Amino acid sequence: MWLAVAGVVCFSLTFPATDWSLRGFGPWTATALRMLTAGLIAAATLRVRRVPLPARRHWAGLAVAASGVVIGFPLLTTLALRTSTTSHAAVVVGLLPLTTAVYSSLRTGARPSPAFWGAALAGAAVVVAFALYQSGGAPGVGDLFLCGALLLCAAGYAEGGKLARELPAAHVIGWALVGCLPLAAAGSALALAYEPVALTGQAAVGLAWSALGSQFLGLLFWYRAMGLVGVSRTSQVQLAQPLLTLVWAVLLLGERLTPAAPAAALAVLVCIVVVQRTRA
Repeated sequence: MWLAVAGVVCFSLTFPATDWSLRGFGPWTATALRMLTAGLIAAATLRVRRVPLPARRHWAGLAVAASGVVIGFPLLTTLALRTSTTSHAAVVVGLLPLTTAVYSSLRTGARPSPAFWGAALAGAAVVVAFALYQSGGAPGVGDLFLCGALLLCAAGYAEGGKLARELPAAHVIGWALVGCLPLAAAGSALALAYEPVALTGQAAVGLAWSALGSQFLGLLFWYRAMGLVGVSRTSQVQLAQPLLTLVWAVLLLGERLTPAAPAAALAVLVCIVVVQRTRA
């Protein structure tokens, strides 16, 4: 579970880092360069460790994982952050643990206990209510992008977590990233040709963290945790991610945090404890 916590800490910085990168890059450029950088890091890691190609039976799962966590979620959330605030975008990660658990249950035939679902639903409700409160409760243009990102990422988490029971987590995220390198290279070339770039230190740091911290290290920790304790249980640790993201938004982006934050944080932690103590 400590691996899951490390993954959530990495993920919690994704939206602030994306906000920074959008101050110097267009959304398509930021997403493509993020994929390209993370893919090159993964390729070098696999090369140094002399990791063989995955078996053919793993290719479909890797494709779904890559579509969700390497392509779909980064692109759609980046497009959403052009019109949505970081606090509003945190709604998507508030719903992600529940969506991942539902997808995993349908995909694998698992049947978590009623107490598990009750705690998961309660935690998701708290996070969504708090994030909507932070953003004023008004839906924005980016909501459709966020909903699409939520569904794709849930599938990517569940399929990647399933593969992590058979393959090392570094192999799962590594091959998912390497498989996207041709698309990332072509996308970077096209995006740089059509979108203006105003490179600043803040934009460079944001892009670097999105690639190294969120896209590589965070998923490495996350898939390893899912392989050890299961997709549904690991996903519930992510209930704390929106609150962490809001804290980073205050410290890094200057957004205001309402007094409701401590109460919401306590309620979410209680839900996480209940989820971890229930058994299927």
